[in-house]
Amino acid sequence: MVKLNRSALLIAAAAVFVVPLGACAGKKAKGDTAYVARDVNTLYSLAKKSADQGNYADAAKLFDEVERQHPYSVWARRAQMMSAFSYYMAQQYSDSISSSQRFLTIHPGNSDAPYANYLIAMSYYQQIADVTRDQKITQQASDAFGELIRRYPASRYATDARLKLDLINDHLAGKEMEVGRYYERSSNWLAASLRFRTVIDKYQTTSHTPEALERLVECYLALGVPEEARKAGAVLGRNYPGTIWYKRSYEMLRRHQPKA
Repeated sequence: MVKLNRSALLIAAAAVFVVPLGACAGKKAKGDTAYVARDVNTLYSLAKKSADQGNYADAAKLFDEVERQHPYSVWARRAQMMSAFSYYMAQQYSDSISSSQRFLTIHPGNSDAPYANYLIAMSYYQQIADVTRDQKITQQASDAFGELIRRYPASRYATDARLKLDLINDHLAGKEMEVGRYYERSSNWLAASLRFRTVIDKYQTTSHTPEALERLVECYLALGVPEEARKAGAVLGRNYPGTIWYKRSYEMLRRHQPKA
């Protein structure tokens, strides 16, 4: 799994949400999740103190309490976003996504909306599994980063989103390659070629493209369509002439040259 630079997220959250508080925090009893009425400043201050001390799971619940007990106060909006951030830092990613989505539903045009979208995308991103697992979460991360870039292309989060998308595409291409190799080992040449073709068509800028082209050469030769194999080899030679994959495809094609 690819990890986020958490200090960057902390800095971003601090820049958006640190505000002066006029009341001191009260002492919270351990395990206190029951409803206890508190004034908004005290409750928010207590939540922020928990977050500052790294007790993010407790902080998230307290920020939720701010919204629950004081839904019409100015603190409610800030608490919603801080709840999403705290759940993220506590690695409770589903809760972070839910909190962020709730914020966007209530405040779609707010200046913090790009950050809420970023938290959603990062919450999916942190759950990406290796290529041997189902890639539903990976696709959700890709969609979320794509939505962030589409809606907020000039935001401070769009640049990082583009970098993350490159990594995600490489990951998704790796999954296609893994499945394609399995089919190839099983001599299921057509199914394998479709997987390698997907890498070339959808993920052509990733590191997997040279191997995908070489394996297409293998599959096309096995399927008895040498002309298609030569086309794939030509693309490989034109774009990746110094790779081991081109050398391998060149040797295969040379061996399959029609005899004069």
